[in-house]
Amino acid sequence: MRMANYTPMIQQYLAIKAEVPDAFLFFRLGDFYELFFEDAIRASRELEITLTGRDGGAAEKIPMCGVPYHSSESYISRLVQKGYKVAICEQVEDPSQAKGVVRREIVRIVTPGTAMEGRTLSETGNNFILSLFAEEGGYALAACDLTTGEVYVTHTRAGASTILEEAGVYAPSEVLAPPGMVKLVEDEAARWPRTAVVTAWERSADEQAVLQFGAARLDELPDSSRTAVSRLLGYLLETQKRSLSHLTKIKEYETEQFMVLDPFTRRNLELTETVRDRSRKGSLLWVLDKTVTAMGGRMLRRWIDKPLVQRSKIEERLEAVGVLNQDLILREEIRTALRDVYDLERLVARICFGTANARDLTALRVSLEKVPIALQLCRESQSQTLRALVADTDACEDIAAWIASAIQDEPPVSVREGGMIRDGYDPHLDKLREASTGGKQWLAELERKEREATGIKTLKIGFNKVFGYYIEVTRANLSALPEGKYERKQTLANAERFVTPELKEKEALILEAEERMVGLEYELFSELRTRIAGENLRMQKLAEVIAALDCLQSFAEVSAKRQYRKPQLTEGFDLQIKEGRHPVVEAVMPGQSFIRNDTQLLQDRGTMLITGPNMAGKSTYMRQVALIAIMAQIGCFVPAESASIPVIDRVFTRIGAADDLIGGQSTFMVEMMDIRVMTERATPRSLVIIDELGRGTSTGEGMAIAQAVIEFLHNQIGCKTLVSTHFHELAHLEESLSSLRNYSMTVKESGEQVTFLRKLAEGAASTSYGIYCARVAGLPGEVIERAYALLSRFERREAELARETGPALEAADRQEAADNRQVKQLSLFEQTDDPWPREGKLQGPTARERAAEKGLSPGRTKEEDTVLPKERAALEQIRRTELMNMTPLAALNFLHELKQKLSE
Repeated sequence: MRMANYTPMIQQYLAIKAEVPDAFLFFRLGDFYELFFEDAIRASRELEITLTGRDGGAAEKIPMCGVPYHSSESYISRLVQKGYKVAICEQVEDPSQAKGVVRREIVRIVTPGTAMEGRTLSETGNNFILSLFAEEGGYALAACDLTTGEVYVTHTRAGASTILEEAGVYAPSEVLAPPGMVKLVEDEAARWPRTAVVTAWERSADEQAVLQFGAARLDELPDSSRTAVSRLLGYLLETQKRSLSHLTKIKEYETEQFMVLDPFTRRNLELTETVRDRSRKGSLLWVLDKTVTAMGGRMLRRWIDKPLVQRSKIEERLEAVGVLNQDLILREEIRTALRDVYDLERLVARICFGTANARDLTALRVSLEKVPIALQLCRESQSQTLRALVADTDACEDIAAWIASAIQDEPPVSVREGGMIRDGYDPHLDKLREASTGGKQWLAELERKEREATGIKTLKIGFNKVFGYYIEVTRANLSALPEGKYERKQTLANAERFVTPELKEKEALILEAEERMVGLEYELFSELRTRIAGENLRMQKLAEVIAALDCLQSFAEVSAKRQYRKPQLTEGFDLQIKEGRHPVVEAVMPGQSFIRNDTQLLQDRGTMLITGPNMAGKSTYMRQVALIAIMAQIGCFVPAESASIPVIDRVFTRIGAADDLIGGQSTFMVEMMDIRVMTERATPRSLVIIDELGRGTSTGEGMAIAQAVIEFLHNQIGCKTLVSTHFHELAHLEESLSSLRNYSMTVKESGEQVTFLRKLAEGAASTSYGIYCARVAGLPGEVIERAYALLSRFERREAELARETGPALEAADRQEAADNRQVKQLSLFEQTDDPWPREGKLQGPTARERAAEKGLSPGRTKEEDTVLPKERAALEQIRRTELMNMTPLAALNFLHELKQKLSE
């Protein structure tokens, strides 16, 4: 592309576009932002706007499209929402004074992580941009929400997986990473709740960071954290090209200060969104969010994402919730006061950013006028936590007074058209207004006099931007005008417009006053906005207090409404819940009675093995235990009659499974990788929940893996564990594992009718009621009847085998157990050179399995094993097939194949 071929304006465009090759360039031309060349082609497709062409000096027209500048925000927002960057190029000199092409510059680059407004922003959710830094032996993360001014930083030496896991908690929309980490971050980001744009970035802004946050504060940070903050600030300054005065406070934390919840656990427990459609309704956040301010809603989400592990801080929250729960009047008065408080965090950010208008200042004033009421209620409450929360809080009443004295109660949206400043605020502005008002009164008087002098009752004085003030007379009355006094200005179809020397003189005075008024109002507004921006620290601290108060009253409100109870926090091992309920399931089934269940995970019975049929409530029960523990540690009352909860450091869940098609991993492999993470990171203070362990492979191998995992968690880690399974044979583990107890979800049988009672009881289940579930799912009656017949035959055959081979198998198992006691025990996932190791938790085949591999029945000779070979093969095939994971159609096909083989 030869620049010389293009007009000066297009050459200017190309030079500026070269600065931002990875962004759409919105190039200001008059009242439009125009896009050219490839940007225009792509934008027309993404925004569904018309693509046209423009002469630019070359032989062919240049592709072009554009959007009006006054409505550009929505178009920019749509592009950013799709993950694009948008560079905004403005005219930076007065066109009337320009020599040649008007000078233009990029004034801001909007990216997914730096959007300040638009549809990409959630009112009750943060919009984080992250900066990751890696060095030998350590990783650091800096997170910033530009819309609120929050900056967080942490570091770890635990490895890249830990820092990426922490990054996922923020659900960022943009991540800055060293070039060597970009691919790793992109792979991990595919599992995060929202799409994140990953950008390679290494430029630091060390000097600016010192000016922004202070040398003393930066010196307190580890080197890796300081670098992450510096690079983040460098990117923000590069893209925003303006003051970031609202970024003043860095909040450093250690990941160990909060309960660790990996991405799978957050997803499985549906903490902030549902698994099915990723909606807020149906999540724990949806149940607990009774906040009345936007900043309270955002803080509540952060509290759920990061439950506390420091008992004293948890009990502070619980104390405040307890007082608010008991005092309905106090709670309602606080809620009433907070309802009129706007989003202080984002208002302050826009003020510091220079994008706030007069209505934003009015919203700030209204908010600050309501805040003292809420603070006083807390000071007079019986809660020590609430009194401490507001003890040193500055209500910023002086700022509210500044705004009240300067800004109209209902100002216009635009800050460039006047009408914002109150009368009496500025003497000079008052004089200009008086001149303008007097001039208009003079015009009205002139119109009256001219009508009387000419006798033309329809004569009127008007105004337009092209010709200014004029006297308009219809053609029928032109003959009544005196000669020489009126100067023709414009001819219309049915009228003529004139001016007089007297009118022109007054026009100059009126227009000068109005123009100066608008300019002066903007100057006064800008001065006030800058003055308020200088007080951002005070307002940000106030906003944080109000948000915390909103969260506490929200917990109290939902606890009172749902009849939650205050949990007892302990430092021991025992977790005891009486009549616990699932908070979300209970909330989505109003009018129905939720079946309550107890939980006891004690030092001498810390593992629960839960059996029972599908649809009986095993998964709901296990999720319920985890959610109650999380609710307790965020400081909320819990859905139970009573609860004694130990402080838990991590919650692991493996509930449900899905193929990782992108990663090329099967359901079983995904499950095993999750189990590996549990075995590596769980501690005695952890809570582990596994649903249907080992179901993704053959029955024999699945059962072996399930038993090995249970034994490892029980013997090696000793954490609180809940495992559900359809392998009823695992019930025997209660005899060998001292802390394991069998439980089952009870059912009621009445003839062929089965009712799931969803009540937990001690003892193992005897059947999974799989065929009954198949009937409920709508399989044909013929299939169901055949399945019951086959099941009856298989059960009879099993009983015969048990009678014949029982003594021999018991002797073989005793011998294997004796042999195993002499064998070194290895870690469950320890690597060995032998691909088929005989040592460790996973032993070789049992006597029953060795017989089956040779095609023999245990306890029989080859000559004896000739009875019913077809039925024996069908039985073995059923043993090795996980029927519970089949779809109805797959189950039908499976039964049909068995029938065909038995009929041949």
